[in-house]
Amino acid sequence: MEPNGKAGIPPVKLSENSTFSFRCHKDVPCFTQCCHGINIMLTPYDIVRLKNRLQMTSEEFLAVYTTPQVLEKTDLPVVTLKMLDDVEGEPACPFVREDGCLVYADRPTTCRYYPIGVGSLNYKEEDAEGFYFFVNEPHCRGFEEDNPMTVAQWRKDQGLDAYDAVNAMWTDLIVKKRSIPSNIRLTQKTKNMFFTASYDIDRFRRFVFESAFLEIYDISPEETERIKNDELALLDFSFRWLNWLLFKQGDFKVNEAAAARRSNSVNAT
Repeated sequence: MEPNGKAGIPPVKLSENSTFSFRCHKDVPCFTQCCHGINIMLTPYDIVRLKNRLQMTSEEFLAVYTTPQVLEKTDLPVVTLKMLDDVEGEPACPFVREDGCLVYADRPTTCRYYPIGVGSLNYKEEDAEGFYFFVNEPHCRGFEEDNPMTVAQWRKDQGLDAYDAVNAMWTDLIVKKRSIPSNIRLTQKTKNMFFTASYDIDRFRRFVFESAFLEIYDISPEETERIKNDELALLDFSFRWLNWLLFKQGDFKVNEAAAARRSNSVNAT
């Protein structure tokens, strides 16, 4: 147990083949305690799942349920789940109740991984080596359960393959940006675009289809139709565009004539 009562992270790197014993259920005495006093960074796919579950637009969900922050060492805007004060004054997840989670089937990535944490080393030529670690909170009794498994089995049990597959390119953007010297700063416009393309999927859709975007970029009719009708295809498209915007990597092609006309029009106003 940590002397200050906070979660401890044992200095041991785990692989997908590492084994541990853990189970969380309503009969463990600490049930839902991990949903209090926490800081949950949300991924783009978390936003999509939760806003659809609650039948909200991404703009509405962001306004009601999130808090904007700047991710350390990246200068990138991210969002965390906005905590509520419970009867004891301790911040609590807005979706937790005594009998469990109201949005369990669509719970965020961080909640699915718990009690495992995920880390990445510095970006190295298209290969960001990942690793895992235990988040060992003093109150957690789930480790006392006789339920041995590997990290890979836990990931499968919690449905993380689908979440990680969708978020993979976005996570890669974060890791690459973290590896760039901190004195290289982003413009506010670029930060705003990163936020919109990452989190505000409904606004990003309007940006693509209601601005000059499709005139400036050469996007095939097939892809245009796909991202218009498939939210996950649009999310993947947004990540690929951010990769081009931030690092000039990828297959995006600018229609130079259209871009020049756009620039001249903006300068004339």
